[in-house]
Amino acid sequence: MLDANSVIYLVSGAYPQLEARVAACDEGEIGLSTIVFAEILYGSHRGKPPLEGVLEALVTHIPLLDFDAAAARVFTRLPFKRHSYDRLIAAHALSLNLTLITRNHADFGDLPGLMIEDWTV
Repeated sequence: MLDANSVIYLVSGAYPQLEARVAACDEGEIGLSTIVFAEILYGSHRGKPPLEGVLEALVTHIPLLDFDAAAARVFTRLPFKRHSYDRLIAAHALSLNLTLITRNHADFGDLPGLMIEDWTV
């Protein structure tokens, strides 16, 4: 599951190694949480990259994963932290037993059981 920073880096072309790893994935092997989608759209509507059209094009290739009741239940068990997009994203990845692709280890490193990989290195 791609975190917001990975999506932004992917569409900006900032990390060719990230692009290569994503391109090497089979269809359905990676996904995008609807929470990440909302977080990026929120920024796009306020003038931050990527443009909404770029994000919409991306989700034609990378499926959206719906945040559901199972993810909500996992979220309730996580330690509270302000600005909880990251906690919602982590709960979603944990509920689906997925690895979170992110450079943002600081906000996710305190969550036991959450698998994290940084594809920009």
